[in-house]
Amino acid sequence: MILRERPSGLRLFFLLRGSILKQIRWTLLANIGLAVLVTWTHGAPLFHQKITVTTIPFTLMGLPLAIFLGFRNSACYDRYWEARKLWGDLLLRGRSLSRQVLSLIEMPAPPAGPRELDDVRVRMVLRAVAFCQALKHQLRGTADAAGEVRALLRPADWQALTPAANPSAALMLQMGADLAQCRREGRIDSVLTATIDNTLSAMTAAAAACERIKSSPLPFPYTLLLHRTAYLYCFLLPFGLVDSIGYLTPFVVAIVAYTFFGLDAVGDEIEEPFGLLPNDLPLDAICRTIEIDLRQALGDPDVPAPLKPVDYCLM
Repeated sequence: MILRERPSGLRLFFLLRGSILKQIRWTLLANIGLAVLVTWTHGAPLFHQKITVTTIPFTLMGLPLAIFLGFRNSACYDRYWEARKLWGDLLLRGRSLSRQVLSLIEMPAPPAGPRELDDVRVRMVLRAVAFCQALKHQLRGTADAAGEVRALLRPADWQALTPAANPSAALMLQMGADLAQCRREGRIDSVLTATIDNTLSAMTAAAAACERIKSSPLPFPYTLLLHRTAYLYCFLLPFGLVDSIGYLTPFVVAIVAYTFFGLDAVGDEIEEPFGLLPNDLPLDAICRTIEIDLRQALGDPDVPAPLKPVDYCLM
């Protein structure tokens, strides 16, 4: 996610960090190069015959293309915003779970320490953090190379998690088993058990909704049609403008191509909001916030610092 102040004045035109220009620069340069060549040759006569293309086809194509690109970007942003709301809900549910576990499960003494995993209350709170970390890696298709999940679990729980095809769901099964054990031991009554179970179910529902977004992209033919049309329109545009505006053709083509290629690239990035591109969701930062809140609920004095943007990009 790009986080920086909103530019104003001339800075608006010279801002590069956080711009989509980096992703489209080579395609844009190729388009501008073609426009310069067409302007220099004044339409590239073929077999000594000048092929004249008027602006009418581009006028007819340009408006529908802009509308359909707008529709696609709106659909992609809906996916992005829904994913952000789901992770916001995970943050809320995690805070609620820590409060419920620490205040409703009756134990003879307070937790011996913020990392005392033999205490069921500590174990469930830290497992909620591990659940979010595991879900992040599932959605991104990455491995837990840094040991973010393993460090929050008992060795036996980690061993049980290793062969699981869906680690986040396996963690929820462990949460349910701990809650059932507390109920059998009389540490919590049935009504309060149902309350905590509802929180666990809400976290599972948020994870399932994220998996739905991940596994259901926009229809490929629709995306392919817009890609092809945008490229054809921008690369043929110099031929339609050179006879009417002459040497200004490269400048106009650059503006139009930047707009269409930029919209296309932004849509591609936010369509899959769980990735590692600059405009994807900052799942690392969200997971770090969840970890800070839940470890502070346990009274841990040694919590990690919130993640900060690097070159205006928060991951």
